[in-house]
Amino acid sequence: MNLPNKLTTMRMILVPVFIVLYLMEYNIAAVVVFIAASFTDFLDGHLARKNNLVTDYGKIMDPLADKLLVTSALVCMVQAQVVPAWMVIVILAREFAITGLRAVAASDGKVIAAAWSGKVKTVTQMIAVIFLLLGNWPFSLIGFPFAKVMLWIAVIMTIYSGCEYIWKNREIFSDM
Repeated sequence: MNLPNKLTTMRMILVPVFIVLYLMEYNIAAVVVFIAASFTDFLDGHLARKNNLVTDYGKIMDPLADKLLVTSALVCMVQAQVVPAWMVIVILAREFAITGLRAVAASDGKVIAAAWSGKVKTVTQMIAVIFLLLGNWPFSLIGFPFAKVMLWIAVIMTIYSGCEYIWKNREIFSDM
C-alpha cells in the first residue's frame, strides 16, 4: 500500500477516535484529531498526484474516508444540538446518492473520481465543522457567525456537487 493510501486509511482510523473524544467532551483533542484527519485529505491527494500514485483504491476510499469523517462529526453535532438535523440529512442524502452512483458505475467497471465541485464541497464541510467545533472562535470575538455561514455554504456546495455528479454521469442511469 502506497503512502497516499495509508494516509486515507489513517483518516478512517481517526474517525472513531474523533467520535470518542467529542462525545466525552474532550473538545480541544477532538478538534486536533479532526484537523489532523482533514489535513491527511489534502496530503494524500497531493502526494498521489505529484508522485503518480493514483490508484483505484484511492479513488474509491479517499471520498469514502472524507464522508466518514465529516458526517460522523456532523451527526455528533446534531446530538449535541450544535447543527440542525435537516442540514445533516441533506448532506447525508447527497453522500448516499453519490456513493450509490459510484457503486452502480463500479459494477460496470467504471470509476467515478472526485470532481472539482466535490472537492470544494469537502473543504467547505471540513472548514464548517472545524469552526463549529471551535465554537466559532475567533469570529465569536467580533460577533460574526462564520461557522454558520460556512455550514450554509457547505450545504449549498453539497447540493450543487451532487447535482453535478448526477448530471455528468447521467448515462449510468440510461443503462438501467
